[in-house]
Amino acid sequence: MTKSIGKLLVANRGEIAARVIRTAHALGIATVAVHSDPDADAPYVTLADEAIRLPGAAPADTYLRGEAIIAAAARTAADAVHPGYGFLSENAAFARACAGAGLIFVGPAPGTIEAMGDKVAAKVMMAEAGVPVLPFVTVTAGHAADIGFPLLVKAAFGGGGRGMRLVTDPAELTEAVSAARREAAAAFGDGTVFLEHYVSDPRHVEVQILGDAHGNLVHLFERECSIQRRYQKIVEESPSPAVDGTLRAALTQAAVTAGRAVGYTGAGTVEFVLARDGSFYFLEMNTRLQVEHPVTEEVTGLDLVELQLRIAEGQPLPPEAREAAISGHAIEARLYAEDVAAGFLPVTGTLHRFAIPSGPGLRIDTGYRDGSRISPHYDAMLAKVIAHGRTRADAARRLARALQTAEIHGLTTNRDLLVAILREPDFLAGATDTGYLTRHEPAARAGHATARHALVAALARQAVNRAGAPVLGTLPSGWRNVFSVPQRVGYIVPNTAGQQQYDVEYRVLGATVQASVNGVPAGEARLRGTSADRVDLEIDGTRRVYRVHRVGPDTYVDASDGSSALTEVPRFGDPEKQAAAGSLLAPMPGLVRRVLVEVGTTVAAGQPLLVLEAMKMEQTVAAPAAGVVAELRVKAGEQVAAGQVLAVVEAGS
Repeated sequence: MTKSIGKLLVANRGEIAARVIRTAHALGIATVAVHSDPDADAPYVTLADEAIRLPGAAPADTYLRGEAIIAAAARTAADAVHPGYGFLSENAAFARACAGAGLIFVGPAPGTIEAMGDKVAAKVMMAEAGVPVLPFVTVTAGHAADIGFPLLVKAAFGGGGRGMRLVTDPAELTEAVSAARREAAAAFGDGTVFLEHYVSDPRHVEVQILGDAHGNLVHLFERECSIQRRYQKIVEESPSPAVDGTLRAALTQAAVTAGRAVGYTGAGTVEFVLARDGSFYFLEMNTRLQVEHPVTEEVTGLDLVELQLRIAEGQPLPPEAREAAISGHAIEARLYAEDVAAGFLPVTGTLHRFAIPSGPGLRIDTGYRDGSRISPHYDAMLAKVIAHGRTRADAARRLARALQTAEIHGLTTNRDLLVAILREPDFLAGATDTGYLTRHEPAARAGHATARHALVAALARQAVNRAGAPVLGTLPSGWRNVFSVPQRVGYIVPNTAGQQQYDVEYRVLGATVQASVNGVPAGEARLRGTSADRVDLEIDGTRRVYRVHRVGPDTYVDASDGSSALTEVPRFGDPEKQAAAGSLLAPMPGLVRRVLVEVGTTVAAGQPLLVLEAMKMEQTVAAPAAGVVAELRVKAGEQVAAGQVLAVVEAGS
């Protein structure tokens, strides 16, 4: 039985909402967006034909309110709902409620979602179907000793790294279970967790499957998603460099077997861990579209959202899906607003400029634009940048350049880390696994051009300050750019891991620049041209054009040698704005979940003092040194801003 979709409500936000809306429009389907208050100005809202406000900010008050979303569909006469990924996409009760309201749910049947949503029951079902599974045990029904250490504590009703803890020592188990339960309850509304044997540094390989209501079920090959932080993927690719024809046949057959075991319809993903000896084990089945689905689309030429919609209408899989083949290689990098050096802390703020270059073989999926505000309420992903090439090396090179030349102003991101990974020899050799970022120190994966960029920022600043400053090009002879007295300006590169200051001293004699940064000579420099937003500078024979963007005291510099964000500082700091010694500052905006100490408590270095929650993750604030808690300025349940003083610890012996 087929039923045409005339109007589609997208029950999600950001880049996935925009991505679904574009495909729906291409098929002639009208669309409805829903949005929270923080998302009122998001690009996807006006991309849709109509939009309905969900009052509030937190997911529990907005995107997780199934009854409000169904009411929005009724109000706009939508006849179908696409849940995207996350939020309600794997909520069987919501899928049933959609059916009860006469809406087509673009996804598998509620029974399938329910069966695979309980990861413990799913493992039992897969084992019975003959799919290899790892040893596991429920927290209440057995003991960790039954599967041995190391082990993972995992959320039974969620994914994406939330509610997951690695435990190597039995003494850590109780707290790990408690923390995982809290995080799982906050993210998925259910705090049930289980214990699973941990395979050290495996590859994470998954298989895309598609099933229709006519008995057709196929795979669309594998994706590798091994490079992860906080158990969340940041680089994905298809095909996997570790999978040959024989292994591919076994993996994809296991995935199809898993799909048939639950009568799968729609687009889904079967996830496996792949051990060094070539053995593989079922992890879970995601009964929805995956974040990384674009790499499959790029190598197969298929539109998975279009296929989802056609399957939901009751159509059979088309021949191009049943006979798909791999063409070339695709890699996706997830660009996050986060501070890598501070342990991947999420970052909030305003994107003053957000421009990622497009071109042949490049695709950018994003929900943000210039001026977008990144709030603490949702995931910190800014964009997925995808490159397709004839070979894996081609795709990696293309993707690295696109990221490196992007202009991302206003927020700290993981861009430098992503570029470094894509150019790193082990990655290029295909030597990736889930332990990759433990072998390749993330904090060291960054550019080293900031000192040079501080000089560029100073020169651009001078162009603003001088009336009649020339535009980019050769300096006209009539424009006197002579400072016999050295000019001085200071910049800092602020981040939650510390602040590096750059003191620039320079003077310009015609086209010659005499300069030093932190007392180190800048080299033989010639100024070819300058303006407020571009500096053409040659240093030691290498000439580059630097793009400069000033926002208040902040200056952003982008060029072929990297990107820098610098904040101009006065020569003398404001003592009233300096926190007292021993102050512990909030590393990000968030909610104080727990306060673990009292005033007067003697603490050891590294001892947890408070737990914050932001962007669905818990972050522990620990004592930087041994001492005594002199002040506690927050309490549990309080919302705090980044940089706010949480506590003061006085140094002790």
